[in-house]
Amino acid sequence: MSFASHIPPARRWPEPAALLRLIKPITWFPPMWAYLCGVVSSGVSPGSSPGLVLLGVLLAGPVVCGMSQAANDWCDRHVDAVNEPDRPIPSGRVPGRWGLWVALAMSVLALGLAVPLGPWGLGATVLAVAAAWAYSAEPVRAKRSGWWGPGLVGLSYETLPWITGAAVLAAGAPDARIVVVALLYGIGAHGIMTLNDFKALEGDRQHGVDSLPVTLGPERAARVACWVMTLPQIAVVALLWSWDRPVHALIVAALIAAQGAAMRRLLRDPKRLAPWYNGTGVLLSVAGMMVAAIALRGL
Repeated sequence: MSFASHIPPARRWPEPAALLRLIKPITWFPPMWAYLCGVVSSGVSPGSSPGLVLLGVLLAGPVVCGMSQAANDWCDRHVDAVNEPDRPIPSGRVPGRWGLWVALAMSVLALGLAVPLGPWGLGATVLAVAAAWAYSAEPVRAKRSGWWGPGLVGLSYETLPWITGAAVLAAGAPDARIVVVALLYGIGAHGIMTLNDFKALEGDRQHGVDSLPVTLGPERAARVACWVMTLPQIAVVALLWSWDRPVHALIVAALIAAQGAAMRRLLRDPKRLAPWYNGTGVLLSVAGMMVAAIALRGL
C-alpha cells in the first residue's frame, strides 16, 4: 500500500464544531455588554421594548461580531498558518472558501436583522459591517497598523453598540454625555486590543502586520496599552464627579485601582501574562462600564 493511500481526502464540507469556533463565541461578550450599557444609560425601561433589547444584543454579538471573526480568520489565514495552524481554516476543518462564504452570508444577515431596529440600528449595523471588513480585508486592512487597527475595533466593539443601544431604546439621538462616555470606553478598548495582539506576534512579524507588540516590542507595547486603558477611565471618573454622581465615580475609581494592581503583574512578563490580564483586568473595566451606564441613566 502506498503512502499516499494513508492521506485523508480534502474535506468538502466544514465541521460544525469548526464553524462555531470560526465565529468565536468568547468574543461576543464585549459588544453585547456595550449594547446593554447603552440600553441602561438611555433612561428608558428595557421592559418597554424587550424585543428590541434582545434583537440588539443578538445582532451585536453572535451576528455582527461573529461575522467579523469569520472575516478576520479568512483574511488572516496565511498569518494563522504560522501563529495558530490548528484554527479552523488553516487546519482544513473549514475548507476551501467556506470561511469567506460564511462571513459574506452573515454580513447580509446582519443588515436584514437590523431593519426592525430602525434607522439608528440599521445605520450602526452598516458601519459595523463596513468596519469589520475594513479591519481585515485588502486594500484597507487597518489591522496592519498597531494604532488604527485596535482603535477601529475598540470603537466598533464598545462605542458603536453603546450608542446604538441608547438610540434604539430612546428612538432618537442619545444625550451627548452618553456619547462622550461611550467614546471614552471605546478609546480605552484600544489597549485591550493591543494585548490581544501578543498572541500573534511571530506571524505578524512575518507578514508585515505592524501591531504595537511588533513595532514597540512587548514591554513598551504593554505599557502603552496600560496607559490607553487607564486614562479614558480616569476621564470618566472626572466626568461622573462633575455630573454630581460621586458614588458612581468612586466605584469606577476603585475598579481602576484594582486594574492597576493587575497591570503591575502584567508588566512583569507581558507576553506570557496578556491572556491572564484579559481574563481579569478587563472584567474590572467592563464592570465600570455598567456603573457609568447606571449613573448616566439618572441624569
